[in-house]
Amino acid sequence: MPLSLSDAQSAGRRAARYSVMLWWLAAAVILLVVSRAAAQGGHPLRQTVISAACGAGALGAVNLLAPVTGVAIALNWATAFMAVVLGAPGVITLLLLRLMLG
Repeated sequence: MPLSLSDAQSAGRRAARYSVMLWWLAAAVILLVVSRAAAQGGHPLRQTVISAACGAGALGAVNLLAPVTGVAIALNWATAFMAVVLGAPGVITLLLLRLMLG
């Protein structure tokens, strides 16, 4: 027996809701891991701010050099999160993903 249109739409909305919840969960886990790592040092707040500034600066540098290198990273919530929370390694990961995925 085929599904009706309303059943298919409601299943699609549920799948989208679970996908969004999964992304929020992944972001929370990453934030927790980075926070725990920063807390291991002597000055956790200072380390966190410096890492965030380095990540934002690296993302800005990549986009400022885009006319020269031909590589740009779009600025959206996901890329900003990776750059600020993970710092420069997050930007390097974005560059590697861009290279692999085209």
